[in-house]
Amino acid sequence: MDYKETLLMPKTEFPMRGNLPNKEPELQKAWEEDNLYQQVQERTKGRPLFVLHDGPPYANGDIHMGHALNKVLKDFIVKYKSMAGYHAPYVPGWDTHGLPIETALAKKKVDRKKMTTAEFRRLCAEYALEQIDNQRAQFKQLGVRGDWDNPYITLNKEYEAAQIEVFGEMAKKGYIYKGLKPVYWSPSSESALAEAEIEYQDKRSPSIYVAFDVKDGGELLSGDEKFVIWTTTPWTLPANLAIALHPNLDYVVVNVNDKKYIIGEELLEKVATKLEWADYTITKKFKGIEADRLVAKHPFYDRDSLIIVGDHVTTEDGTGLVHTAPGHGEDDFIVGQKYDLDVLCPVDYKGVFTDEAPGFEGVFYDKANKMVTDLLEEKGALLSLDFITHSYPHDWRTKQPVIYRATPQWFASIKDFREEILEEIGNVEWLPKWGETRLYNMVRDRGDWVISRQRVWGVPIPVFYAEDQTPIITDETIAHVVKLFREHGSNIWFEWDTKDLLPEGFTSEHSPNGIFTKETDIMDVWFDSGSSHQGVLEDHPELRRPADLYLEGSDQYRGWFNSSISTAVAVTGKAPYKAVLSHGFTLDGQGRKMSKSIGNVIVPAKIMKQYGADILRLWVASVDYQADVRVSDDIIRQTTEGYRKIRNTFRFLLGNLADFDPEVNKVEDQHLDELDRYMLVKLQQLISRVLNAYDNYDFSTVFNLIHQFCSQELSSFYLDYAKDILYIEQENSQRRRAIQTVYYENIVTIVKLITPILTHTAEEVWSYIPNQTEKYVQLTDMPKAREIEQSEGLLEKWDHFVNVRDDILKALEEARADKVIGKSLEAKILLFGKEDQTKKLLSEIERLDQLFIVSKVELLDQANDQLKDYEYVQVHVEKYDQERCERCWVVSETVGQHESHPDLCARCADIVETYY
Repeated sequence: MDYKETLLMPKTEFPMRGNLPNKEPELQKAWEEDNLYQQVQERTKGRPLFVLHDGPPYANGDIHMGHALNKVLKDFIVKYKSMAGYHAPYVPGWDTHGLPIETALAKKKVDRKKMTTAEFRRLCAEYALEQIDNQRAQFKQLGVRGDWDNPYITLNKEYEAAQIEVFGEMAKKGYIYKGLKPVYWSPSSESALAEAEIEYQDKRSPSIYVAFDVKDGGELLSGDEKFVIWTTTPWTLPANLAIALHPNLDYVVVNVNDKKYIIGEELLEKVATKLEWADYTITKKFKGIEADRLVAKHPFYDRDSLIIVGDHVTTEDGTGLVHTAPGHGEDDFIVGQKYDLDVLCPVDYKGVFTDEAPGFEGVFYDKANKMVTDLLEEKGALLSLDFITHSYPHDWRTKQPVIYRATPQWFASIKDFREEILEEIGNVEWLPKWGETRLYNMVRDRGDWVISRQRVWGVPIPVFYAEDQTPIITDETIAHVVKLFREHGSNIWFEWDTKDLLPEGFTSEHSPNGIFTKETDIMDVWFDSGSSHQGVLEDHPELRRPADLYLEGSDQYRGWFNSSISTAVAVTGKAPYKAVLSHGFTLDGQGRKMSKSIGNVIVPAKIMKQYGADILRLWVASVDYQADVRVSDDIIRQTTEGYRKIRNTFRFLLGNLADFDPEVNKVEDQHLDELDRYMLVKLQQLISRVLNAYDNYDFSTVFNLIHQFCSQELSSFYLDYAKDILYIEQENSQRRRAIQTVYYENIVTIVKLITPILTHTAEEVWSYIPNQTEKYVQLTDMPKAREIEQSEGLLEKWDHFVNVRDDILKALEEARADKVIGKSLEAKILLFGKEDQTKKLLSEIERLDQLFIVSKVELLDQANDQLKDYEYVQVHVEKYDQERCERCWVVSETVGQHESHPDLCARCADIVETYY
């Protein structure tokens, strides 16, 4: 007889290799055909609502690792919530307006100047929609479940109409105004920028000290002195109208080589060193306020430079005297208003000087730096020229330097409702907690929000102008524009005549002839996405405002988190979110930012093609995503090892459930052995800990708990021990069916727990588990920890046994290394418990040989010199000198005793004789 045929070896068609890149698309196709998203929504309808509001990615280009990290994290949460008692719809969105799309079309050789604005905007919309289709396909490949057929898109007419409603409500409350102020201006984008669109990079700039001759020193000065200023922007000197001193600081007149210079006293030593003044004397000292409204001469124009005072002047750098150009600086502008200074801005939208700067007309501002310093030297006003590298604001899209430039802009007056925003920030749950401080400080220090942009691809600012240029924003005009946009989209603003955009018969006292014009600026794209609480949360029938959660990258504290709470508080008085969760950036394996020039860019498409989406998803679950995260080929390969352990555990469980029908073969808890009940108790602990980790968005803990349970509690212990029973005993033996019962509950439970993370693999495993009524595991609920009937001290007893077993495994490994034994079943072990607890444990447990996977265990009453010392026990391992059973491979003195089956041990001989 071939005894192998009598063994009940594992049988399953579930493959060892995942083959994920080929299998996942098939699963995704099935989900789509079965409309799985809608099935989930139908199943959970009526449950408490959980809304994770999707921050819209920009519709341009393939998705990158940051996109993948973000969307997969959201998918973890939505899938978990829908399996944990909630109704959790997920409506994905896209941000579709703004400069990058205009730039992309320019790169495609689209000549904007040869078409109307409306025609160009139509091309922008077509391009954006193409990008959405591309990105949507890639997000689906990640296994992200959502209402992909009905996303929200900021260029949709319904969304644009809702955005106009937000603008109108803010205008109605007096929060919208037009003013001439210096704002961040990007010559490379030819547009104003909001603070959220600024990033800081190092820039090399000239550092100059300049002398302004005193023109009118009043009674304070004799008139032959020079005010000394320091600046790193020589190009702004053509716009200089004043010099600012701090009213309470001390200033001194310093005599150097028969020339008199005025410097802030605190900075004198520093300036003297810089200007190489070997010998100087102080001839006079005064407070800044004493010099108020004295007059200096502009160094190269026939123009006065007024001496003014302001609290913004510091002694951190420079001279304590600040060159003031109200058209090129916020502080300069504010203090200039107090002195009725002009807002001179001789630089146009391209960053080129106008004829208001004689001698520099047509010159790009940055190139004017050298011209200005040369002219200063020629005039004898340049005291020092050096170069410094410093942090300087740049356009975060074009990566080019920005300037401050005074232009007429539309603003949202943050100061009018700043305190309400700050109060609402305190009512939001911030994860991590530092996010609250970060946004609070940003809002606290924020100036008014410049919301106008001098571009064409965006939502127009819905303002009309009367004949005398009075802006018209009324309830009637806003309501009418909302109605028109909802019906036709915003392109009509650029296609229709102004009169056709106004309500029929509209009149204004400011337009006696009935002539009106319209604003040509568009809104800041952050106003677009920041209005989603109205256009999506409020207007979507399945969602609600406030959302339960916003989840985006940490850069969105200055972006979407900021603009959303600003517009929401302005309109509703409340934050649009109950909680905000942020994640870090994706870096390469060495912690560097990914860059094409370095060649360290890793893209999701490559990972999915080589390894599969579930490996990428498992990587997301394995990292501390609230900080910056690293990804590399080596890190992904390490992730596959974790995946393989979980998959192999599933395969082993499935293989040993091939002949198990839970309806027929399940063994009730009270009939299970102690060890089986212990394993079920450990499983319930796993459930509680994993669900708690999910509730806290702690996905690395979810992964680590499940991976550890599969590796240690199951594979290294229970599964290993149980082989001897599952393979050897007769099919329907109570002991075998009991273990299968535990196996079955384990696989059903773990598959459900891992579903939000390993979505594809979980569904694949689910299709192999017998007796499941739902086609997809996503249509089931998370397991709940249940009470397991257990004797007193069960957990402590078997936890201690596991520790003792570790000692035995070490002893066996050392014996194997010393060539005493080969396989562990060749071993006989002599065992002495060092403590009473261990002695009692070992004496109570039956079949220690089976639990230790050896052939013989002999318990000793006392220690001897043969024994080797370990933590809980003393052990001696020797080769058991008996025959090996050809069926179970156990070495036993009973081999050869059965007449019909002399090659078998007594146990196997009985089984074969009875059942075969």
